[in-house]
Amino acid sequence: MAESADITITSRIVLPRAMVRFRYARSRGPGGQNVNKLNTKATLTIALEDLADHLPADALARLKQQATAYITDAGLQISCDSARSQIANRDTCIERLVALIRHALIRPKKRRPTKPTRSSVERRLQSKKRRSDVKKQRREKHE
Repeated sequence: MAESADITITSRIVLPRAMVRFRYARSRGPGGQNVNKLNTKATLTIALEDLADHLPADALARLKQQATAYITDAGLQISCDSARSQIANRDTCIERLVALIRHALIRPKKRRPTKPTRSSVERRLQSKKRRSDVKKQRREKHE
């Protein structure tokens, strides 16, 4: 991903790149001696107030509920140190942000309670009756 390119969530939702802040630190991941010299760990931070301007209110509420592990006082924070390069870790952070937001945009289906059919009720009662009879026969044998 280009450093200055906007972040496309959907065709209608595009986050300006300026909303996202990155911090870099020493990584604990792979890299051998390179780990001790370079800041390859990337931490993406985006303020939830900034997201409110670009996301529907219900999607933002779902995001806050689903991404509790990523929410801090600073906003939404996503870290990655799995790759050897800073750029790859930064791109992974952006991919995770996009995935979180896309998941929050999906409205859950409303559950509509249904009533059991008459035949299913009858089948259930018949099986209970059969089971009861089996147990009754066991009792009569031992008395």
